[in-house]
Amino acid sequence: MDWIELVKNALAYIEAHILEPITAEEIGKNLNISGFYLQKGFKIMTGYSIGEYIRNRRLYMAALDVLKGEDKIIDLADSYGYETPESFSKAFRRFHGVSPMQIKSSIYKVKPFLPIELTLSVRGGSKLAVTIEKMEARKVIGIPYTVSYDSAFDRIPGYWDEYCDNTMPIIGKKLPNCCIGMYGICIETNQNKKDFLYLIAGDYHGEEVPEGLIVAEIPAFTWARFHCTGPMPSALQSLNRRIFEEWLPEHPEYTIAGGYNVEVYGLGDTTANDYKSEIWIPIREA
Repeated sequence: MDWIELVKNALAYIEAHILEPITAEEIGKNLNISGFYLQKGFKIMTGYSIGEYIRNRRLYMAALDVLKGEDKIIDLADSYGYETPESFSKAFRRFHGVSPMQIKSSIYKVKPFLPIELTLSVRGGSKLAVTIEKMEARKVIGIPYTVSYDSAFDRIPGYWDEYCDNTMPIIGKKLPNCCIGMYGICIETNQNKKDFLYLIAGDYHGEEVPEGLIVAEIPAFTWARFHCTGPMPSALQSLNRRIFEEWLPEHPEYTIAGGYNVEVYGLGDTTANDYKSEIWIPIREA
């Protein structure tokens, strides 16, 4: 799967439908890829979630329209997908630093946000360590969080800090054999296309489920297991980027098979240079 070409096509689709109420799920359907993984790959390769990118493009375009002076604010708010002129003005000020009316006398305040152009970068160095392995379905137990795609990269580390500081000692006593904290699992849901389910989880063996935890089943898949050595979180973040920028484009024989992503954390000092972790991605032959 050529992810550079895929994200380029996603960018082109966004530009062609920029004033329509488009979603990652809709873009994914048009590109024959899960909206869940499209969100992940788009964020890794552009630095923006799809929602952020669309918002920023619209607010830049809106500023240009304000400067033309041909439309009322109420009409611009409607054109750019805001329910009220007030919500439009608030978002406009947050992005450009001034209100729509003020920008007319402060043209230099316009914050440009042009379409992103992706280019292929050729890298040398070590090959990724990956194992292709079929696994049966497994049940996991964990603490659930509903996370928006737009805020995931900022909020998930905070969930882990809260878990390690406050919850881990309690859960560890109640479920000593589950090793909750071994996995960080992202699961695509059908309830809300703007959110996904995140679990700080461990293996489930049939224990009584404490209040606040849930049991989830990870379906049987063929998984690409990417092995990582290095301190957290930088080593795993680097691996994530290399999966989408290098491994997937270099292996067009595989495509992503489902809306699951599993990070596996080893024992030991997470800041050590020899710390071991993994990323699992479900795949199938294209």
